[in-house]
Amino acid sequence: MALTERLGAAFFGVACALLLTAGAATAEDNARGEVLYDLCSQCHGTAGLGNSDYLAPNIAGLSEWYVKNQLVKFRSGWRGLHPEDTGGMRMRPMSQWLKDDADIEAVSAYVASLPDVMPEAELSGGDATRGQAFYGACIACHAVDGSGNEALSGPSLTHAGDWYQLQQLANFKAGVRGTNPEDVQGAMMRGMVNTLPDEQAMRDVLAYIQTLGSSE
Repeated sequence: MALTERLGAAFFGVACALLLTAGAATAEDNARGEVLYDLCSQCHGTAGLGNSDYLAPNIAGLSEWYVKNQLVKFRSGWRGLHPEDTGGMRMRPMSQWLKDDADIEAVSAYVASLPDVMPEAELSGGDATRGQAFYGACIACHAVDGSGNEALSGPSLTHAGDWYQLQQLANFKAGVRGTNPEDVQGAMMRGMVNTLPDEQAMRDVLAYIQTLGSSE
C-alpha cells in the first residue's frame, strides 16, 4: 500500500473513531437531559407543551441557547426574585436543582429536541391588523416571521402561548422583569415593551404574532 493510501486509511480510521465518540457522547447527554427534564415535566408536561394553570409556558422546541440563558438567569437570581412574579418565583427553585453548567446544557438540549408545537390561542379581543404596526419595533430582535434572532438574544415568539406572552409583556412594563442590572437583554426588552401604550396594544401585537405562527 502506498504511503498516501496508508495515511488516507489512518485519517479515515481516526475520523470514524471521533464520530463514534461524539455520537456516544451526544446520546449520553440526551439521556441525561431527559432524566433531568423529569422534574420540569411536572409543570411543563412530558411534551413540553406547558400548563397555564401552573403558569408554565410551552417550551417544546425552543432554541437551546435561549433555554440555557433563561435557566442561568433564574439560577443566578437575575430573574424570578420579584415578589409579583409568581411564575418566576416558582421557576427559580426548580433551576436550583440543576447543580452545574453541564446539567443546564443537557436539559436545554433536551428541551430543544422536543417537537415544536404552536400553542392554541387563549386570548381574545386583539386586533392583528393594529398589532402588525406595533410589531415593527419587535422585528430587529425577533425577525419578521417571529422566528427570533440569536445574535440579538431574541427568542422565537411562535412557541410560547399568548397568555404567557401577555403576562411577560406586563411584567416587563411594570418592572417586574428586566430591571436586574445583570439582565442586559431584559433591560432592552423593557424599552421595547414601553412602546406599547396599554394592555390593548399588547393584545393586538400578540394577535398578530398568532398569525405568524399559523403561517408556518
